[in-house]
Amino acid sequence: MMNRRAMMLAGAALAVGACARSSTPLQSISPLKAPQIPQRSLAGSVPATVRSSSAKTFSSVDPGLLRKALASLERHGDRIRSRDRIAIVDFDAPSADMRMHFLDVADGKATRLLVAHGSGSDPRHTGFAERFSNDFGSNASSEGAFLTDDYYVGRHGRSQRLVGLDVTNNNALERAVVVHSAWYANDDMIKAHGKLGRSQGCFAVGENKLDDVFSFLGKGRMIFAGRA
Repeated sequence: MMNRRAMMLAGAALAVGACARSSTPLQSISPLKAPQIPQRSLAGSVPATVRSSSAKTFSSVDPGLLRKALASLERHGDRIRSRDRIAIVDFDAPSADMRMHFLDVADGKATRLLVAHGSGSDPRHTGFAERFSNDFGSNASSEGAFLTDDYYVGRHGRSQRLVGLDVTNNNALERAVVVHSAWYANDDMIKAHGKLGRSQGCFAVGENKLDDVFSFLGKGRMIFAGRA
């Protein structure tokens, strides 16, 4: 008889993971590797060095998408106080690509990892997000700027709430669109199936990547999701 892990992997082609539901926030839930926030706060505006040389500095991100993200960072300056680090999710890329980009705009460093999209965005499970929605019950990913908020424990364990800042995603908090980890977003899914499983609209990352995400972003930073 197959064990639980083997059964999950075998069914990954049809997998749709339920997003974490809201529960009582636990203030003790925090990144295991707490970020050392630079003393040079970049709260006032997007640094000139990023505006002038962003395409070269962050060459892993599509230049058009990067421009959109930086423009959004400027536009939502009254809500996004910490601008030293941002994350950008490239929904033009398939789920098999490391399409969640983490940019440290203070020192120009960039890393990236896998992230799942919603089943409502990819109903045929091709690995590509084809549509987006802000509607309740759509199970779709949303485009726009998200503000990272409180940590809590939900259906998928430790999770982080997100506040949608645009008309395309302003139901995120009520829809429980959050950051959480999931087995169907682990690296081995690509080798086995050529794509990740799907969430219900959440940003689901690999089970061993969640601490890295929490540590990098913390609370009060931006995740921008969209297409060039």
